Amino acid sequence: MPGRDAIAGLVVTAASLFLFWLTLGLERNPLVPIGPAFYPRIVLGITALFGLALCVRGWLARRAPRQPGAPLNYPAVAIQFAAFALYVLALPPLGFRIATFAYVAAANLLLSPPRRPAHWLRAAALGAATAAATYYAFEVYLLVLLPRGSWTDF
Repeated sequence: MPGRDAIAGLVVTAASLFLFWLTLGLERNPLVPIGPAFYPRIVLGITALFGLALCVRGWLARRAPRQPGAPLNYPAVAIQFAAFALYVLALPPLGFRIATFAYVAAANLLLSPPRRPAHWLRAAALGAATAAATYYAFEVYLLVLLPRGSWTDF
């Protein structure tokens, strides 16, 4: 009998592949080099691969002897969801770049609480690098307009 991870991985893989198949019906615009299915196919393909990896890991874990692991931390999951909800709410007033910087830095600090000043610097650098990389990938390279802040116009 497969474990929960194997079943969850199989469900995620199947759902991702089904949604990927649906993107094959999206019409391309001949004037645009990258069609509307480009980004969803990347996300769904990576999600399917991760789901498959989880499924394989779940099958292999059932055969290996069980080792005591770290306790489950449900409050941390709820806090991450709350942080993401705040990120979504912050996008219109702050804009993509500032909200993304703040969200990535905060999520990093929530996952690994800082113990030294270098940890704060790491979180800030990761937030800045993520915001810059996604901004340049989408707005500059792919010409996808990202939200500008109503408070910041940035």
